[in-house]
Amino acid sequence: MSATTTRTATALGAARRVDFPTLSRTVHGRRLVYLDSGASSQTPQVVMDTMDDYYSRFRSNVHRGVYQLAEEATDLFERGRSRMATFIDTPVEGLVFTKNSTEAMNLVAWSWVRTRLGPDDALLTTRMEHHANFVPYLHAQQDRGFDLRTIPLTPDGRLDHDVARELLADGKVTFLALVHVSNVLGTINDVAALAEMARDANPDCRVLVDGSQAVPQMPVSVRDLGVDFYAATGHKMCGPTGVGMLAARPELLEEMPPFLTGGEMILDVTLDGFTTNEVPHKFEAGTPMIAEVGGLGTAVDYLTDLGMDRVRAHEHELVGELIDALLSVEGVTVHGPMDPDLRGGAVSFELAGVHPHDVGAMLDQHGVAIRVGHHCAKPLMRELGVNATARASLGLYNDRDDLGPLVEGLERARTFFAR
Repeated sequence: MSATTTRTATALGAARRVDFPTLSRTVHGRRLVYLDSGASSQTPQVVMDTMDDYYSRFRSNVHRGVYQLAEEATDLFERGRSRMATFIDTPVEGLVFTKNSTEAMNLVAWSWVRTRLGPDDALLTTRMEHHANFVPYLHAQQDRGFDLRTIPLTPDGRLDHDVARELLADGKVTFLALVHVSNVLGTINDVAALAEMARDANPDCRVLVDGSQAVPQMPVSVRDLGVDFYAATGHKMCGPTGVGMLAARPELLEEMPPFLTGGEMILDVTLDGFTTNEVPHKFEAGTPMIAEVGGLGTAVDYLTDLGMDRVRAHEHELVGELIDALLSVEGVTVHGPMDPDLRGGAVSFELAGVHPHDVGAMLDQHGVAIRVGHHCAKPLMRELGVNATARASLGLYNDRDDLGPLVEGLERARTFFAR
């Protein structure tokens, strides 16, 4: 590790911590060490200021008002859309706001999968998916009768591309759904290669990617990935809760029926029927999450100013140190790739003889916040042969000073529960 790299990583972590109010507090008399960004990141003050500004200065609805407050609210909302579209390099007219990535993927499951797939089709997904990118297809399969296939994992926690090629070979796969970065293993999947593989087998195959963990950690270009649908969520990328997004090819949105109906998503309504609005508004029924989209736009500005290449470099370095720190504790097993080049900032692990919930409770006493459980990925837990794991996940505000309390808490858990 070079001295330059060390200084850069430290500056990004420690220097940025002051931007996040929650990180200034103590827990059980200790400095808070927040290692649960894979579940929800912390929110910088500038994002809260944007939302407060909306509520205190121009609180009103969007799009239809002709008065000053409504115009300011609409500008805040639509600027949030354009900033998000630029951030992930996707057409702005294909950027649909949802309340989270779960809703975004359900939108596609209802409006594309259920209307296009039938008994002669197959849907291919993976065994490392979050339930949000798996259960909607199980649900749709009950009605539509298509074949559901899953890509298994290699021993080091990556997708088996050889098996994927075999599963695609008959040309029946018309929909591929996969995660960009695993929320459990941290694995970064080669989305572009798998999308190309799927289209080589069937040019009509559509590809959806769950980018919930990727967008906060690395530069993302939906255009370069060559996928049809890409879902992400604000609360993992320094933005507020209650806002997510679906990036989609506009021409596909034009073909899809609306997911929700009501106000805003229509151009005309008669006693006999209705005409849908233009995309993306066709999929945004009702009053949207105005303050949250404004806050998300500010979060995008915050991340853009930092530079996503820099964020990725910081987390790449720190995840290697995190893995080393975990493995320094006797009895710890780490799941997923060991090479930081192949993974993001979420690291799942076990401590021999200690239940993950006990690990989490002991770490909490040391001021360390981690996630424990099945991480909404029960098929993956079964693939790993475990019921649950503990998971430490990094954010741009973490640095190596956070690893000492983690190791201290794990050592205490090991000795306490071994008695």
